[in-house]
Amino acid sequence: RELAMLRNRWIFAGLLGSLLVPVAAAQTSSEPDPLFQSNEPLDVRIAAPFSTIMRERDSGDEIDGKLQFTDEAGEIVEIDVGIRTRGRYRMQRRVCNFAPLRLNFKKSQTKDSLFHKQDKVKLVTHCSDHTRRYEQSVLREFLAYRILNELTDISFRTRLLRVTYVDTDSDNSERTRYGFLIESVERLAKRLDLQPINVARLSVARVQPAYMNLDSVFQYLIGNTDFSPVTGSQGVCCHNHALVGKEDDLIYSVPYDFDQSGLVNAFYARPNPRFKLRSVRQRLYRGRCSGNHYLDASLDLFKQKREVIFALVNEQPGFNKTSLKSATDYVNTFFDTITSPKNVRARLVKKCI
Repeated sequence: RELAMLRNRWIFAGLLGSLLVPVAAAQTSSEPDPLFQSNEPLDVRIAAPFSTIMRERDSGDEIDGKLQFTDEAGEIVEIDVGIRTRGRYRMQRRVCNFAPLRLNFKKSQTKDSLFHKQDKVKLVTHCSDHTRRYEQSVLREFLAYRILNELTDISFRTRLLRVTYVDTDSDNSERTRYGFLIESVERLAKRLDLQPINVARLSVARVQPAYMNLDSVFQYLIGNTDFSPVTGSQGVCCHNHALVGKEDDLIYSVPYDFDQSGLVNAFYARPNPRFKLRSVRQRLYRGRCSGNHYLDASLDLFKQKREVIFALVNEQPGFNKTSLKSATDYVNTFFDTITSPKNVRARLVKKCI
């Protein structure tokens, strides 16, 4: 099969333009919501009983809080928000003493503001107050989203925050940490003129193949194996992917949640034992063999975006020297691999599933 693919590479090269048309068409998207139109860090203050929220994280109840930010006119804007913890792995007390959050905005208060059209939005937090190093994991995960944004519009937009958490349970004690907000799947679908898709399971044939291959190469870049674009758990598809599309058309399985990846290299991250990897920094390609004839086009896009990707690494706000070197070295090894035909065959083509 591999020899046939290599022998007919010139045929595939001639077809690549038409193969990628479905992705290109969906990438003609509208502007993101105001909140996600800038990549500059946004300073916000969130006042809430955080001690109670973290202590009662398993309840799933929303607790009232207030979010403040300064608008372009220099005026302080305050919005009521419902706050609850979210997630699975990071919500466990043994993993994070400060769990990820979901902010439920009062839409009547967001009109014509920076948070216009926002409803329920995920906030990625710093996981632990024990050391500021946990913030670096947040920044490295934010970087992963930004890299994917440069590769395709079919990706979740994010907004980096410097959040001052005011704990009303503890004499209004304050802590300021980096975090970021993630575009909701509803707003992602709206931006792409698609609809959210809810199914229990998905066949590979239903997923847009060129996009799935691009996603697979991206997951290889960041060193992630904690995902599936077609299967999930507890009757919900798919693992760390959200589905958007149109009825009776191919579906886009859009990735999120990259904290178990080698690029992020979170303190709590562990490789899936089924893959027998030494650490999360060890890459393993999880692309589908049926998508191998899209691989050249996917790799060409990454090569075209190489300088942009390294610029994102070098310009990431908040990075310390350790994160900068770690991310730079890790991305470098990816490009060393994809610029070697021998390595592409050995580490991607032959490792497909």
